[in-house]
Amino acid sequence: MESSAKKRKSDRQVPHPQDPPHGELLQLVSFRVGDEEFGLDILRVQEIIRIQPLTRVPSSPDFIDGVMNLRGRIIPVVALRRRFALAHAPFTPQTRIVVVEMKGAVLGFIVDSVSEVLRIPASTIEPPPRLGKVDREYVSGVGKLEDRLLILLDVDRLISDCEELASIAVTQA
Repeated sequence: MESSAKKRKSDRQVPHPQDPPHGELLQLVSFRVGDEEFGLDILRVQEIIRIQPLTRVPSSPDFIDGVMNLRGRIIPVVALRRRFALAHAPFTPQTRIVVVEMKGAVLGFIVDSVSEVLRIPASTIEPPPRLGKVDREYVSGVGKLEDRLLILLDVDRLISDCEELASIAVTQA
């Protein structure tokens, strides 16, 4: 019996190293940009701060809103509305900067509002469908919640793409 259990186990498809186990709960920070709700892995989020004055860097990419001094570190700040080619909207009291750190790189993302921290089963995540407003390469999946969908951003791709352009902007500052 033990050998048949081992055989069945070995016949199963091996999950991708970045895919969470089937029964695992994902902790996500949810936020809004335009009419859409997005999610980021909470382990990638360093902090969430109120919008503050930014220093615009000449000749930086359009979606880099500027840089800010965060406790002695100069952080490039990306306007996600512009990055996703959404219409401009003025900042509101709910506008926030989500500070994300990965592999030593720190970036801020301007979002319209931060909603909540969610815990959702990994089994409710589906691969990204074709999306019109958001460049699909930045989407790692779509989470099905009771009454809404949550677009999960692929921070690795988003940061590496933004980081390259932001590093040029910071170097020029």
